[in-house]
Amino acid sequence: MKYATKEGTFAYLKQFSDYSRSFYRYTGDFFVSSLGLGTFRKEPYREENYVISYKEAVKTSIENGVNVIDTAINYRYQVSEREIGEALEELFRYGVAKREALVVASKAGFIPLSFPFPENPYTWIEENVVEKGLATKEEVVIDQHCMSPGFLRWSVEKSLENLKLETLDILYLHNPETQLGYVDRSVVMARIKEAFRLFEALVEEGKIRSYGIASWNGFLYEEEHAEYLSLSEMIQIAVEAGGTSHHFRYIQSPFNLAKPHAYSYSNQKGPDGRYYTLMQAAQGYGLGLFASSSLLQMNLFKGKFSEELREVLHTQELTDVATALQFARSGSVLSALFGSINPHHIRENLMVAYLQEAKPDEIMRLMEMKHAL
Repeated sequence: MKYATKEGTFAYLKQFSDYSRSFYRYTGDFFVSSLGLGTFRKEPYREENYVISYKEAVKTSIENGVNVIDTAINYRYQVSEREIGEALEELFRYGVAKREALVVASKAGFIPLSFPFPENPYTWIEENVVEKGLATKEEVVIDQHCMSPGFLRWSVEKSLENLKLETLDILYLHNPETQLGYVDRSVVMARIKEAFRLFEALVEEGKIRSYGIASWNGFLYEEEHAEYLSLSEMIQIAVEAGGTSHHFRYIQSPFNLAKPHAYSYSNQKGPDGRYYTLMQAAQGYGLGLFASSSLLQMNLFKGKFSEELREVLHTQELTDVATALQFARSGSVLSALFGSINPHHIRENLMVAYLQEAKPDEIMRLMEMKHAL
């Protein structure tokens, strides 16, 4: 099998019967672990980010119950994808895991360059994007973001090559709000529609199974903000691009103890025209939400968490990192993504798998604890 299936992911989760029943969730397409491995590292030009490898982290995660692997072509200038590909190839070769058990997601939109770093990034873009006809200069925004169909197709095909896969389970259009403020909103929306039309074609070709949008703050801003993304508008664009049977099924947005807006801030119109939180609106449209930045790139841990917070989340015996992950995987979230290269830390974080997720009344109690959030 070339992609994740309901049957394959269900067979996978049955291997981890000791875990809490709430650790796995059904998306409508397949079952996913409520913790997923992310492979982003900030400050990409730091050489130390290329000495480390996610390869063992990927293998440890999959061997211990995590079947969601999230990446993007631009993460560490394609290195993250390549390391995932090497890890998956080994796991498949030795029968440790099957392709149909794993949900692999990547993103397209940012120009990835390639490691080792090119001497001149602008020359790289000119030679590899513009001169090859993947996009015009006008379609490359602030020398880093592009949504032209030619460039996005190239990105997907390159990601599949890097990952050594035939099909992506989820492809995200990566931070399309990056172009807002530089390009007229109507132009950006037209580019998103063309991207969605391409994605529908890629589904037909068997290169992706579904698609969505991964956003940083776009879905969380107030409606008047220049970089605001309307979920209802994205649904309408998907219908225009692919009809009522379109394959726009997932979104990715930050959700963590310091940034709980997806749960608490009513800024998105639902199907009935009323305003809801991002989580509520996503549910109303039948979309699955993956939580990114679950640990706020480790910026949550300036001080020790309070005992009251641990008590509410039932994590008195766990680390602060595990406590943060317990929060991030709660609410209406399919899976909370975290980045780790250390197999020991991954096993430590997976102590959360033995706990029931936090209940709605417990999350609401945390929202009232100003010092906790």
